[in-house]
Amino acid sequence: MRCSYLWIAAVLSFSTLAQAAVQTKVIKYKHGTQECIGMLAWDDAVEGKRPGVLVVHEWWGLNEYAKNRAKKLAELGYVAFCADMYGDGKVVEHPKDAGEMAGKVRMNVDDWRKRAQEALAVLKEQPQCDADQIAAIGYCFGGSTCLQLAYTGADLKAVATFHAALPAATADEAKQIKPRIVICHGADDKFIPDEAIKSFRGALDTAKTDYEFIAYPGAVHSFTVPDAEKHGNPGLKYQKAADEASWQKLQELLAETLK
Repeated sequence: MRCSYLWIAAVLSFSTLAQAAVQTKVIKYKHGTQECIGMLAWDDAVEGKRPGVLVVHEWWGLNEYAKNRAKKLAELGYVAFCADMYGDGKVVEHPKDAGEMAGKVRMNVDDWRKRAQEALAVLKEQPQCDADQIAAIGYCFGGSTCLQLAYTGADLKAVATFHAALPAATADEAKQIKPRIVICHGADDKFIPDEAIKSFRGALDTAKTDYEFIAYPGAVHSFTVPDAEKHGNPGLKYQKAADEASWQKLQELLAETLK
């Protein structure tokens, strides 16, 4: 009889686990008059509020790559929200189109930061999210966006960037930075000039910002993106070792900074 009870308990436990899964939801929000279409990901097996992670896409727009990263974060127990930095859920494939869209956003830094702040506000207001425990991560253009958000003094615990351009903070902006920052950079990334790296790090060093700069040997731009080579640009290439190492670094960062 005792064995039967144990068997029944095991079946019920398995059924509960089988029903629990990562959920996603489209969330529409506004940037001025423009509609933005973001995506929330969470694991419904986790009860109550949990730390949140803002995920900001590459210059291609909010594509499946960014959404899949959010789902992976949900599997780890976080609630993740993918921002739509261009509005209307725009996604492109050609580098020329991507450059034009990203360039248009970057032209107006105040508006760029506002777009990120609006997405952050959406994440904080979700019922699954502990609004006091927030991190932001971004890839390429998205990494730069997360840095811009940190420069505003946003109440973040951590920021992680992957193959991002590195806009330098002013002295005053660097003093406002609250989160711990981890920069995951390709050591052979020719898209990011050495002078830009020097300026970026100089501002943070002067302000004594809590940050770590990791350069992965042999990695170039987009080293975390499995299909990066489909664009036919040798400067864009996936590197499995750097992808896995940087993802592990992110998990350690979140575990250390988010309660």
